[in-house]
Amino acid sequence: MTTTATDPALTAAERRLIDAAQEVVSRLPGDDAYLHTVASAVMDVHGDIHTGANVGHFTGGPCAELVALGTAAAAGSGPIALIVAVGDGGRGVIGPCGRCRQVLLDQQPDSRVIVSDGGEWFSVPARDLLPHAYQHPDADPPRLLRFSPQHWGSVVDGGKTATTRFEDPTVPGPVTLMFEFDDRYRALPGVVDSVEHLRFADITDAQAALEGCVADELRAALRTYYYPDIRDDDTVDFVRFRTVDPG
Repeated sequence: MTTTATDPALTAAERRLIDAAQEVVSRLPGDDAYLHTVASAVMDVHGDIHTGANVGHFTGGPCAELVALGTAAAAGSGPIALIVAVGDGGRGVIGPCGRCRQVLLDQQPDSRVIVSDGGEWFSVPARDLLPHAYQHPDADPPRLLRFSPQHWGSVVDGGKTATTRFEDPTVPGPVTLMFEFDDRYRALPGVVDSVEHLRFADITDAQAALEGCVADELRAALRTYYYPDIRDDDTVDFVRFRTVDPG
């Protein structure tokens, strides 16, 4: 099964990533020992793809997702934005096991994972795959802040330094600002200076001005383009950020 441009729930980047994993799984030996039965592909914040296959062994060999993460690290990649696993024998996209879900939560919490449900393929935040999860006390993963491509220019020139998020946890500190262009992701180093929690209805004109509008316009845009089901009493995060010089 090969994805096509008609897959409605997938972005162009997600289709490319699935195709990369399918290419790898098509090359697996397929012997009766079940040594290599799953391929995985990950995409970093620059749009580069890294792949791997599982290594089956009775001692608990690594899953394909973990091998792909290691391959990305060996290549010196940035944080991981997207990940998928594909099974052999025409199984298509398969979800990560519990161990891989915990690893992603601890190491790449802002990545998205392509999953399958009823034959439909789509991506979800990694953190949504393991609700009420154990929180590793020493985990200090790289963080991502995702943007639509339309914001690239205003972020680069410093005109946009705030964003409002719903159910998209962000914390102060170093962050990669990632822009999801169809042809290739683009990334900038940045810092989240503050995160203010407030009711959706309580967004102020002063806050909205940092996004180039007034409060009513910001709420309308958020409902129209990002969060159609958000309610006035829902808590949102008002995030102040800035770009920083690399290095």
